[in-house]
Amino acid sequence: VRLQASGGGLVQPGGSLRLTCATSGVTPDHYATGWFRQAPGKEREGVSCITNDDGMIFYADSVKGRFTISRDNAKNTVTLQMDNLKPEDAAVYYCAGGVSGSGTISSRWDYWGQGTLVTVSS
Repeated sequence: VRLQASGGGLVQPGGSLRLTCATSGVTPDHYATGWFRQAPGKEREGVSCITNDDGMIFYADSVKGRFTISRDNAKNTVTLQMDNLKPEDAAVYYCAGGVSGSGTISSRWDYWGQGTLVTVSS
């Protein structure tokens, strides 16, 4: 399984960005795709995830109401729409793949894409 993240960039506070994670290869049963982020000097944190089977979704409290995750199983992509971005959202964002229920603990996720940088600044 290979993951490719794209869509990062520079945006002003209050702006929007859309990140996409493209998955290739054969994914295991009960698979989920997640987004994590890591800011300089901070731990990697789980942002959102979605399961392939039934579309169950998780959001971290810090992004609820602002971020929306969605999937296109036909295209093997997962999109993270990020609206009303705040300076504290700035980080390197990673997409990850793993078994459903892996939660927000990064060590439980099996597959990782390269990061994409999100900068929120005026």
